[in-house]
Amino acid sequence: MIERYTLPAMREIWSDENKFRKWLEVELAACQAQAEQGSIPAEIVQLVRSRAVINVRRIQEIEAVVKHDVIAFLTSVAESVGPESRYIHAGMTSNDVVDTAQCLLIREASEVILGRLQKLQETLKQRALEFKDTPCIGRTHGVHAQPITFGHKLLLWYDEIARHTERFRLAADRLRVGKLSGAVGIFDQLGPDIESRVCEILGLKTMNTSQVIPRDLHADYVSVLALIGASLEKFATEIRSLQRTEILEAEEHFTEGQKGSSAMPHKRNPVRCERVCGLARMLRGYTAAAMENIALWHERDISHSSAERMILPDATSLTDFMLSEMNDIIGQLLVYPQRMAANIGQTRGLIFSQNVLLALTRKGLTREESYRFVQECAMKVWSNNSSGFLEELSQHPGITSYLSKEELNDCFRTEPHLKHIDFLYKRSNL
Repeated sequence: MIERYTLPAMREIWSDENKFRKWLEVELAACQAQAEQGSIPAEIVQLVRSRAVINVRRIQEIEAVVKHDVIAFLTSVAESVGPESRYIHAGMTSNDVVDTAQCLLIREASEVILGRLQKLQETLKQRALEFKDTPCIGRTHGVHAQPITFGHKLLLWYDEIARHTERFRLAADRLRVGKLSGAVGIFDQLGPDIESRVCEILGLKTMNTSQVIPRDLHADYVSVLALIGASLEKFATEIRSLQRTEILEAEEHFTEGQKGSSAMPHKRNPVRCERVCGLARMLRGYTAAAMENIALWHERDISHSSAERMILPDATSLTDFMLSEMNDIIGQLLVYPQRMAANIGQTRGLIFSQNVLLALTRKGLTREESYRFVQECAMKVWSNNSSGFLEELSQHPGITSYLSKEELNDCFRTEPHLKHIDFLYKRSNL
């Protein structure tokens, strides 16, 4: 299912072809830096650039024999470059190439994800503004609480994606690093000036490392992806709940020709939201492997490598897909204001209990007395399907001795609950 939906841009980023091209970019940058320093002939860079061929099949054939992917890559490139290939990889260790190139791949993947985040934020903005003044019931513990607007619900999602965009920029920027510090990170062959120049050419930063770039950076990055997924799951879960038949305030767009059930032709199921929820679990699972990758033996081992070949392409691809899905789900979300209005009245006025409580305390009753009087009436409404809350309040002598009919009626208006909606939108710069 995921392979079917994985977006082409992300597939191409994590392809073997692109990975080996990034390896070659690092090797060419190292040649250029050494040529500028005068340690290898100046013409080597252009010669290697013009002759080097990436042949994925040939690299795989060689790797099947030598059991080392970087050696297989270098051997294949050497076959196309000729004797001058002796200048390639001079003074470098495998991870100088692999770790630096992987950061280039992560940078490309991050640009795709950042674009998805920005697009979803814009969609949420548009729909939050569309339903800014559409009243609906707010729920706590799944129970009707007090009125809000549907736009306010979407506004909070807009804010959440804005926070994730900021987090993601920071995590991606921390991984915009490269290293050419050699086998244990102490520059025993190539000097720090070569590393600095290579990173400058590639648009990366430098940092102190062992033979590997510290994996807390990668764990941070994957954790942010999982956080994004958790929020998308939150949005999807809310939509799934609102689509329940007994609520039906919003639902996924049901396309022409779509079928919801093999057995029941009437079904319109929130399958895309359910898919997002399931994939969020996968993203959280990848954080465990990313965390485990932090603890390596001494200056390096490669226990992290096999895991990263799975979790980095998968986590970025899943996040890309989930953001794309949620953007489409929210952009085409079917919203039913009339059903929202009907649901506001479902509890026969109970949602205005706080208004009555506060009105009584303003008349001089203690909070404990006010709460007891209002709750007595509320419990009768819960157990009596025919009576309304206002009716019960109007028959309670402890309440009517303090509040007039007009004052009680005034407690049952929706508008006062929504008086600060404009402020909330301004605080989010909308």
